[in-house]
Amino acid sequence: MDSHLRVFVTVAEKKNFSRTAEELHMTQPAVSQYIQALERTVGAKLIERNNKFVCLTKAGEIVYHHAKEIMGLYTHMQSLVDDLMQVASGNLLIGASYTFGEYILPHVIARLHGRYPLIQPTVTIGNTTEIAESVADRRLDVGIVEGEFNHERLNTEPFAEDWMHIIVPADHPLTRQKQVTIRDLKKENWIVREQGSGTREATEKMFKKLGFTPDHLMEFGSTQLIKESVEAGLGISFLSNWAVRKEESLGTIHLLKMDGTPIPRKFTWITQDTPFQTKALEVFIDEMRRLETLFSTDDPRQ
Repeated sequence: MDSHLRVFVTVAEKKNFSRTAEELHMTQPAVSQYIQALERTVGAKLIERNNKFVCLTKAGEIVYHHAKEIMGLYTHMQSLVDDLMQVASGNLLIGASYTFGEYILPHVIARLHGRYPLIQPTVTIGNTTEIAESVADRRLDVGIVEGEFNHERLNTEPFAEDWMHIIVPADHPLTRQKQVTIRDLKKENWIVREQGSGTREATEKMFKKLGFTPDHLMEFGSTQLIKESVEAGLGISFLSNWAVRKEESLGTIHLLKMDGTPIPRKFTWITQDTPFQTKALEVFIDEMRRLETLFSTDDPRQ
């Protein structure tokens, strides 16, 4: 890989020449020389620099975007060549939406590390839209998102079923009612995830299926924050069984039982649309298939 691009990308991300020199084990004048040589090659000034900070010019932003893609392609190429030795090793960039990433992925990675210790996973957590865009832009090797997801630039495959429940505080009045009605739900203060998340999409589908729009809605960007808020009595929500297993077992959150719930949804993994996969990615996907036994196949509505 061209060392000029590596130095430039590091400067752009560190926003500092001295920190770049330290990171790459170079002298600061050598970093400057690399940047100047790259600027001469592309014929444009890429970096504005003063005593306090470094920032990219418009041309620099263009070069940075494509340099990241070039570096990713180079790493991918090298991994494919290494795989000719049939050794699963190297970096694996995994992205996951919040529910899967925070409550299920750790089990997958633990199993993966036990079987393939030379694989070095890096995990990014974000909402479904963010993860899909990162896979499409080659910033991630694989993503796991909530819901059945389609993208014209990506391969997608649903692989496991999840169950979504209406959750309320353990001492909520609805837990003592023999029958919960739509009118009861409509009056409650609902705490939901942000637009773009798979959980928010599932929540909107639940509202539509049950035929109501809440009178009061609060939007939070974290599943953990929603759970804490429900436990504190701020409102009720609609979350994955995986996200609330611990709180349910501790008795701080109650899964509300009513007709039409819980509601199933799928988890889907997404990869780049290419015939080539690194050995690390192949064994990761195989491990995901093995871990489908984590998911209950029984319908909890029965």
